[in-house]
Amino acid sequence: MTALLTFQDVAKSFTLHLRGGVVLPVVGGVSLAVAPGECVVLGGPSGAGKSSLLKMAYGNYRCDAGTILVRDGGAAIDVVRADPRTILSLRARVIAYVSQFLRVIPRVSALDVVEAAGREGGLSEDEARARAKTLLARLNLPDRLWGLPPATFSGGEQQRVNIARGLIADRPLLLLDEPTASLDASNRAVVAELVREKLAAGAGVLGIFHDGEMRDAVATRIVDVTRFAQARAA
Repeated sequence: MTALLTFQDVAKSFTLHLRGGVVLPVVGGVSLAVAPGECVVLGGPSGAGKSSLLKMAYGNYRCDAGTILVRDGGAAIDVVRADPRTILSLRARVIAYVSQFLRVIPRVSALDVVEAAGREGGLSEDEARARAKTLLARLNLPDRLWGLPPATFSGGEQQRVNIARGLIADRPLLLLDEPTASLDASNRAVVAELVREKLAAGAGVLGIFHDGEMRDAVATRIVDVTRFAQARAA
């Protein structure tokens, strides 16, 4: 089965320019793959490089070495060497990313935020609107809030909008960076169900879940990122 996402001997470090150019290694020798229907969960302590791996796959971070391949139909696109237009195209059609925090244009309603993400992902206006309403309802966001901008919401309410925005379209690769950290148990269960539905439809997930119940509910495989920290130090 052809992988949706493949890391091949990837390394990442940060240069601290305000500290005299000190180089801080993050990870090295990263090789892993995510297949359709698979949820690979990154494990390890804070600072081990889990979020950095997601950001490299999304094209937010450059890596020092290696290859990151994202399957786009019959082609494999190397995110490391892709130009900005290609990265943006992958984000629109192939890669969904859900972080811990919602970042949106101010004064846009929650429903419009989610609907817009659906249209950007290839849905018709009617389908995007219908899916947005369904997702917000499943995530227990009261419909009285749908017409309000998320900046007025609590942290947990904002994150439910963020999750709906990330999951509305049919993108085959999902990058989930601790998306349920601010949610209560009942809403974490809803997110777990939504993720399992994506997996059943053939999507692949690379995620970070520190909550044990959430991790156990969705993970098909756990990769301990500390092994890549050991590789970089060798």
